[in-house]
Amino acid sequence: MANAATLYDLLKRPIVSEKTTQLAEIGQYVFEVRKDANKVELSKAFELAFPGRKVNAVRLIKIPPRDKRVGRRVGKTPERLKAVFSITGDPIELFTEV
Repeated sequence: MANAATLYDLLKRPIVSEKTTQLAEIGQYVFEVRKDANKVELSKAFELAFPGRKVNAVRLIKIPPRDKRVGRRVGKTPERLKAVFSITGDPIELFTEV
């Protein structure tokens, strides 16, 4: 069992876009998370960060790196991981204000 400090570190930032705002209306919230996180740890971290909400399901989306080019230099963007949390309970205020 991970302690509270490491659980807080699993959630990096919320992802706010048109699509995620529409998902928030039906109780689904999208966050960028650490690459080494699993679904069980993420659901515990979400419930710890937002008390009073119950996570029903967690979906993970792996964003592969893509090529970026600046002048002659070619590089890659970092690989990312997104998590979609389906919750029951009160909506999150962060997404209702947008």
